[in-house]
Amino acid sequence: MPDRFEGVKQIVSTVLFAEPASKHSSLGVGGNFSCLAFPATEEELIRLLIFVRNEGFPFHIVGNLTNTIVADAGVDGVVISLKGMAGITVEESDDAGQTLFIRAGTPLRDLVSWCANEGLTGAEFCTGIPGTFGGAVVMNAGAFGGEIKDIIVKVRLLNAAGLLAEIPRERLFFGYRSFSAGEYSIVLGATIRVHKGDSETIKREIARIVLLRREKHPLEFRNAGSVFKNANGIVVGRLVEELGLKGTRIGDAQISPKHGNFIVNLGKASANDVVALMELVKEKARRCEGIELEAEVKLMGF
Repeated sequence: MPDRFEGVKQIVSTVLFAEPASKHSSLGVGGNFSCLAFPATEEELIRLLIFVRNEGFPFHIVGNLTNTIVADAGVDGVVISLKGMAGITVEESDDAGQTLFIRAGTPLRDLVSWCANEGLTGAEFCTGIPGTFGGAVVMNAGAFGGEIKDIIVKVRLLNAAGLLAEIPRERLFFGYRSFSAGEYSIVLGATIRVHKGDSETIKREIARIVLLRREKHPLEFRNAGSVFKNANGIVVGRLVEELGLKGTRIGDAQISPKHGNFIVNLGKASANDVVALMELVKEKARRCEGIELEAEVKLMGF
């Protein structure tokens, strides 16, 4: 298998072959990635995209695999993780706040920590959201009354042909847990605007959110975050509880007794176990309530 993708090593220094997805995904399930590459710069990423396109290899762009369920059969082709492309740069600083460029691979916890230490407000809602900034842009991640779109100024993007673009917020589409920029589907980073605030007040808000997440979410088990999107005023966690499905288990995958919109890995769950639980919830919601649920987690390799 490595021979087939040997050319990737000529472009990217960190490449893993036949790598178990379970070692990288937050849910801890999934078979092997044929080739998992970690470009460190935009130049490496562009060269890699041109290479896989010329070779006709299938490819997938991922962040930190925090909301992704990888199939037990694994994923063929080249999986490109952007988590090595991390960092925060100050573009502008004034009395009102700072304009920052956040690279796609930057963990959201680093953004929250940066802002708290600098006394900058606007990013507190990101507290406790796992994964990388790029993934948060793609999902228009949000919580506690805020969404990524609220702080975006412009997004730096790449298309599959390796062409770059910087697109201002007003020309982008942000929906509920969705984002679109046409053919420019690869997020390299974004410029955000955050404002001066009181550092102690900001830190108290972060602590409040951390406490709420610990109380409401099953953080003691591996999970992929919210499984389904809330829609039309329907809170999925509450719906699952009303359907009597909290605590339901297939293999080592379980609908969390703490929060009905989380599926947790009790130890040795398979991706098939997780997807079977998802289908159970969808079927019962459809049959009992006439509700069509849409997955918030991403399925890869199915």
